[in-house]
Amino acid sequence: MSELPEIRIGTADREKALEALGLHFSEGRLTVPEFDERSATVASATTRGEIDKVFVDLPTASTSHTPAQLGTSPAEGGVGIDWRAVVMPLVVFGSLALFFLTDFDQKWLFFLLIPLAGALLSAGGHSKDEKRKKKKRDR
Repeated sequence: MSELPEIRIGTADREKALEALGLHFSEGRLTVPEFDERSATVASATTRGEIDKVFVDLPTASTSHTPAQLGTSPAEGGVGIDWRAVVMPLVVFGSLALFFLTDFDQKWLFFLLIPLAGALLSAGGHSKDEKRKKKKRDR
């Protein structure tokens, strides 16, 4: 449980709790009625204590994802931003902008940036060091 259960929470905290609740549901720890009831409780929660009560009988951070664990930064071992998912839409919109805003005779060439960026972004998967570490773990 949190240190100060009477501390008020915001929308981001409720969203993290709902995401964690969804993970517990997808792992089969909750039935549909339980999930509905707990989701309603989280959606109307105003303090940390109200959210903590929803997770009392569910596994802790060591065995599952809790709201606190979902909000960790990449430096703390959490999941960071997937830059490929950010860059690809920017390439598409950039290609459209170049197509409509430039005075170039062969504007269609700008659309070749889209598959080029897709190929480059998908090829930039894991580094060799990460692949070696994965092989060692698999052994």
